[in-house]
Amino acid sequence: MKKMFKEFKEFISRGNVMDLAVGMIIGGAFTAIVGSLVNDIIMPLIGVIIGGLDFTTLSVQVGEATIGYGMFIQNIFNFLCIALCVFFLVRALNKFKKKKEEEPKPDPEPSDEVKLLTEIRDALKAEGK
Repeated sequence: MKKMFKEFKEFISRGNVMDLAVGMIIGGAFTAIVGSLVNDIIMPLIGVIIGGLDFTTLSVQVGEATIGYGMFIQNIFNFLCIALCVFFLVRALNKFKKKKEEEPKPDPEPSDEVKLLTEIRDALKAEGK
């Protein structure tokens, strides 16, 4: 039992597991923020533009069942907005990463051998003139 607990503790303490946990928490919070943006700001504006229609209440009755296709439309719109936000975030991060990679690296100091060969070359050129 102690060995299993120790292995579990090591597993949980690994960086990638902790990174995944943090990512999940931040992702959940991000989803809530974008969901609020869509539900509380964007969709009401779209509803006003198209004549006061509230998508969440759209449904159709089929026999005894009620199909709430309005909520489905709302969830599709939520997904598209979240995907768009993630796309712009990843795009910005990639641009930043690319800029960082493009920064010129300073030339390393030439080795003693290279310095000596350069001096010999220059001396031979001077003699040849």
